[in-house]
Amino acid sequence: MPDDVHQLLRQHGVQVTAQRLAIMRTVSSRPHSTADELTDEVRAVIGSISRQAVYDTLGVLVDKALVRRIQPSASAARFEDRVGDNHHHLICRSCSTMVDIDCAVGDVPCLTADDDHGFEIDEAEVIYWGLCPSCRPAGTAKRGNESLANTTKPMTIKQFKEQP
Repeated sequence: MPDDVHQLLRQHGVQVTAQRLAIMRTVSSRPHSTADELTDEVRAVIGSISRQAVYDTLGVLVDKALVRRIQPSASAARFEDRVGDNHHHLICRSCSTMVDIDCAVGDVPCLTADDDHGFEIDEAEVIYWGLCPSCRPAGTAKRGNESLANTTKPMTIKQFKEQP
């Protein structure tokens, strides 16, 4: 692994430092972590590193497409090293657990827009929200994509517009 990370950084024009190596390895071993969580993990491995150095390094790694930054609504940014495959995420509303979800339908960009407004779409960013099995209330069964405990489903914008 060390040779791979060294080589990967060099191929993308990033200077190899002990801090950058530690951050890359930590992002790889703890995907979907926040910068603060990564800082704590990196400190446990290499000792002293400033929070700002972690933020700066993550910025460089995101700019070089070596790390992906995910910004869920009302949540701290999270980071992962799974880049370039247009996958999506599922987040628990209660405990904030995040898992990867492969492409929803067909080829990239996974979802076809209702109206592309002339854009050439090459990526879709989808975040699914719900309750993980640990956070779902006891006694609720799950059937397909809907919980049997919750029979009132929110309307989509399209459904709302089509109301009488």
